[in-house]
Amino acid sequence: MKVIGICGGSGSGKTTLLNRLAETYSDYSPSVFSMDNYYKPIEEQSVDTNGKVNFDLPTALDKERLVQDLKDLTSGKSIEVFEYQFNAGNNRNVLITIEPSPLLIVEGLFVFEYEEVRELLDFSIFVDVDPAIQLDRRIYRDQESRGYSRSEIMYQWDNHVIPCYNSFLAPHETKSDFIYHNDSRSENDFLRLTGVLDPVLPKLK
Repeated sequence: MKVIGICGGSGSGKTTLLNRLAETYSDYSPSVFSMDNYYKPIEEQSVDTNGKVNFDLPTALDKERLVQDLKDLTSGKSIEVFEYQFNAGNNRNVLITIEPSPLLIVEGLFVFEYEEVRELLDFSIFVDVDPAIQLDRRIYRDQESRGYSRSEIMYQWDNHVIPCYNSFLAPHETKSDFIYHNDSRSENDFLRLTGVLDPVLPKLK
């Protein structure tokens, strides 16, 4: 098994890149491991000085369960996890099974921040994009699918998202194996990325 990690800020395009890689390397039947599936219940989340829940801290995820599941998967075992849906309890989330495969793609905010996860990676990708584009995407998503007001979105952006990015993501960018620019350079970068990945991936029989 080869393990690829994709990290990037909120709205950077991690999922889009993941889906494109999964389609490009569909012959491997790649397994996808999303860190979003490991958010703790809201009552266990940290709050800021104004009493607002901060979902953008590394402590927002159940790291112990996440790491154990990922280790099980990389050792050839299947795992079961509730697929994350915003504002839905476990009784409404769907229990999914993830099977091991020759190619595993791990995606999330803290792929590089969690040392135990970083040590399992064979190749790391950091998705870079203009913060203004990230904010536009977040505003659209959170208004359309989560019912947040613009003022709530801007509060989270200024007080949670940006400080999280600066503390837990940005320091890892230059340490990644590949920086993928999700802008006008994206097509060229994707071609360069697959050119680097092709020799790294295991040969299929």
